[in-house]
Parts: sequence; structure tokens; C-alpha cells
Amino acid sequence: MEFKRIDHTALHVSDLAKSKAFYEKHFGFETYFEHEVPRGPAGPFGIAYLRLGDTVLELTGYADPPVNGFHFCLETDDFEGAVKTLRDAGVEVQTPPHKTAAREPREEHWTRVVFKGPDGELIEIRG
Repeated sequence: MEFKRIDHTALHVSDLAKSKAFYEKHFGFETYFEHEVPRGPAGPFGIAYLRLGDTVLELTGYADPPVNGFHFCLETDDFEGAVKTLRDAGVEVQTPPHKTAAREPREEHWTRVVFKGPDGELIEIRG
């Protein structure tokens, strides 16, 4: 199992449209993919992916953003191996493995999982 790179960094924001405009206007990011994710009784929330060169910023819209409003995502070429290695090592799973929307063609059929770090930070793995 080998991790390849940080795929993206995410911020939980209270006003998705306002934050998109802020990062586009002031920092030159470009929105290239958006979708909604179901969230149980709280209803769906929107996600926008912004690109600046090879850097991806994910903005996750919440009316009331969670206290820990940060996560980063690692891409792996061996998703199942990475999940097994981390679970076997006792790393806590926050969100179990599930299919994820492809933002671009190379991500078709990718799966994602989210683990918790020692201070509650979230570490997403995709591949």
C-alpha cells in the first residue's frame, strides 16, 4: 500500500455561495465540480470543489458548520489495502467506505472512507 499525494483539503463553511465567490475573487480558485449529499434529518448539504493549479479546495456547506471544520484527503493506489492496514492498526473509522461522486473521469468507481486522527481531525482516503 502506498499513498500518492494529498488529494484535497476541505473547509466546512456556513454560506457555500459566499465562500466560493471569496476564494474565486481573492485567490484565483475556479469551481469545477459541485453536488449535494444527503444528510439524514438535517437535509442535504452542498459541496463545491475549487481548483488552483494542482491544488483542490473542497468547500462543504453547512448552515451551522461543525466545530472541527477541517479535513484532508489522501489518494491511494490500493484502497482496500490502505483501509485494512489502518483498521488493523486500530485507527478509528469516522465514516465507513462508500462510493463517491467522480469529479473528473479518472475518479470513476472510486471509493472513500474517513478516519479520525488523534485530536479528532478527519483523514479521508480515496482511491
